[in-house]
Amino acid sequence: MEHINIKIGGQAGYGVMVTGKMIAKACMRQGWSVFCYTEYPSLIRGGHNTYQVYANKEKAYSQRGDIQVLIALDEETIKENGKEVIDGGIIIYDSSSVNLKDKRGDVEYIDVPMIEMSKEVHGTDLMKDTAALGAVLALYQIHFVTIEDIIKDAFKIKDEEIIKQNIEVARKGYEYITQKTKTKFLNIKLNKIEGIERILITGNEAIGLGALASGCKFYVAYPMTPATAILHFMAANARDYDLVVKQAEDEISVINMAIGASFTGVRSMCATSGGGFALMNETIGFAAISETPLVIVEAQRTGPATGLPTWSGQGELLYAIHASHGEFLRVVIAPGDAEESYEATIHAFNLADKYQLPVILLTDKYNAESPCSVEPFSTKNVKIDRGQMISQKELDKIKDFKRYQLTPSGISPRSIPGQKNGVYQANSDEHDEYGYSTEEVDMRNKMMEKRYGKLAALKKDMPEPKIYGNEKAKKTILCWGSTKLTALEALKDLDDVRVVHMQYMNPFPVEFIKKNIDPKTTIIIEGNQTAQLQQLIRQQTGMLIEKTLLKYDGRPFYPEEIIKALK
Repeated sequence: MEHINIKIGGQAGYGVMVTGKMIAKACMRQGWSVFCYTEYPSLIRGGHNTYQVYANKEKAYSQRGDIQVLIALDEETIKENGKEVIDGGIIIYDSSSVNLKDKRGDVEYIDVPMIEMSKEVHGTDLMKDTAALGAVLALYQIHFVTIEDIIKDAFKIKDEEIIKQNIEVARKGYEYITQKTKTKFLNIKLNKIEGIERILITGNEAIGLGALASGCKFYVAYPMTPATAILHFMAANARDYDLVVKQAEDEISVINMAIGASFTGVRSMCATSGGGFALMNETIGFAAISETPLVIVEAQRTGPATGLPTWSGQGELLYAIHASHGEFLRVVIAPGDAEESYEATIHAFNLADKYQLPVILLTDKYNAESPCSVEPFSTKNVKIDRGQMISQKELDKIKDFKRYQLTPSGISPRSIPGQKNGVYQANSDEHDEYGYSTEEVDMRNKMMEKRYGKLAALKKDMPEPKIYGNEKAKKTILCWGSTKLTALEALKDLDDVRVVHMQYMNPFPVEFIKKNIDPKTTIIIEGNQTAQLQQLIRQQTGMLIEKTLLKYDGRPFYPEEIIKALK
């Protein structure tokens, strides 16, 4: 068997997420690559939660649909997810809380008294998920020492007695499988692969790490799924990185505070989802006309309005590119995975400073909240480019400082408050070179052309889309953002197919698309209803790619869906 695919489900409060993460870490400690996919409803309490762990000896890019073992902590899990289990798979359940009405003949059911095990040790059923942890890892013949270490790490902030109880309950689940169950799954072993070091991280956490590596010193947000975890991450690391973190009263305040901090020369970032981004629209234009650097994370979920607030989508590509009124230059980057989220955040800060404009990081719930294993990020090659930040020595030589000086590149020297001879006025009106408001025709034209004059140099700083697989393959999967994950997983099972992934969406790579994409042999895959990438390509190049695979139900693509579409 080349991979392992486990799903655990139950009500919120049953420990589904914690146990799922421990299963993932057990696989990682054996040297396997993992990708985890979580689902939860938009409820304050309760609701059906699942955590899926897909592990592979090679790179695990995304989740897969062939569930081998389903851990049902309640009856709802079997109703909702039982059909996902493969023929010959296993369902672990507890008959004291789950009433099996219709058993599948092609699935093995293992009745593990998880609630009884928990009560014997803890006096309550709160540790039944830990019993499930021991049971499922016993199926794959993980040494119990590994499980014990994972529990210690997971509950290290808990009381010592709680840690001991969890270990004891896990041991009961483990021994129940090894001593009392004669399942064929005992022939499967999660063999250890030596020499591979990985960390488990989400796209949100990778963005946070990228911001810290970039020297971000001010982060402001209002909680909104799926961007909220960035706020939690930044707040948890604020003291160690001399960072100011602020939860504002709404998204209008958020973006204005971020601009205010950036105006003073501090690298600042804010994050939200589509609904909050809508409130930020007017101020994005202010950042553009005042040429104040700004990094905004827009973590997509399904809309319109509240939509499906805890589910994923890619419905805001065109929105991000055209957000706010009037015409102005902005960068839109849509990272496809955790590694790109880290690198793109660093690049976003440099682009914002260098070209003095807003940069939008367009992620989504799937990338933002799906834990995956990656090699530890390095800061060795991180370069900080603050652009044309004018020094005091340079200002001392200038008698007539012009903040918005007309230059061949369109980029003007930038001072910050407190610098002598560097004072200027910044507001939301059109202005002259000093920053004073003007409605004069010639100056209006010159300022518009100055701001767009940055485009030529900016394009050279934008990496081209990446090609995966055989570059000369007959068929092409064209995707953007997080659809890269399932496209690459599907690529493992496809012949004569390549994946072209777009990350830098605006300015648009017109020449690359014209040169590398044949519309007759290309299929576009994206998570929206109106084929927004297809529209964008036609708008920018005149090329119509007719074949599309679209999904807009809030769920991510599965590799099996892509394979079926290609074959």
